[in-house]
Amino acid sequence: MRIARFSIDGNVAFGAVEGDSAPGEKDGLVLDIIKGIPYGDFELSGTKVPLSKVRLLPPVLPNKVVAIGRNYAEHAAELGHDVPDVPVAFFKPTTSVIGPGDAIEYPSFSNELHHEAELAVVIGRMCREVPRERVKDVVFGYTCANDVTARDVQQREKQWARAKGFDTACPLGPWVETDLDPSDVTIQCTVNGEQRQLGRTSDMVRSVEDLVIHITEAMTLLPGDVILTGTPAGVGPLNVGDEVAVTIEGIGTLTNKVIKRG
Repeated sequence: MRIARFSIDGNVAFGAVEGDSAPGEKDGLVLDIIKGIPYGDFELSGTKVPLSKVRLLPPVLPNKVVAIGRNYAEHAAELGHDVPDVPVAFFKPTTSVIGPGDAIEYPSFSNELHHEAELAVVIGRMCREVPRERVKDVVFGYTCANDVTARDVQQREKQWARAKGFDTACPLGPWVETDLDPSDVTIQCTVNGEQRQLGRTSDMVRSVEDLVIHITEAMTLLPGDVILTGTPAGVGPLNVGDEVAVTIEGIGTLTNKVIKRG
């Protein structure tokens, strides 16, 4: 099931996406509004609205976004790094999260902005110290993400907080797919229609299960929290005016434009 978060007539709600459409297109899709919030058991209201009539929002409002770096060997190599012995984890603040169609604002303190297409894991229940056999129980679903990075800032500052945590640096969407096997799906990134990244989640150094176990050894994850699982090779520059799209097999397409901040 595809679960979207949206606004219509000033109201915000969740809905189940029904129908078929080409990636990135809204025609032919409708939303069956969900009663309450989708975590755990929920009911569909039967009230349906065309997706073309609503504004899609970030599919979740995470308490925290935990991101993993260098989880694809070829990406680590293209930046001149070895694959780390343990996952490299960092945070992206909630203020960095935007939804499909929202603008990525080019930060004034950077001259080298990069795209990073990623599979995002959405947590569905409070969890800590999750054993491998329970990982599926705590995952709500999956969505597309773009770990937008000020590469020049990342390279000159020891911490990645500014490089990866600036406002609008974490596009998520277009919705959460709850029925997906994340072990081997295609991840693609295009900029202005030109393919930049093409990889498969089967190339991840550490699987979704490995990452959930590793992260929850240290911290409690809450419903709506997001894990970014790393990006395949092919990262590259974004410029003002570019349209960047992340497409993940079985989920859909997340599209954002880059604008000048301010």
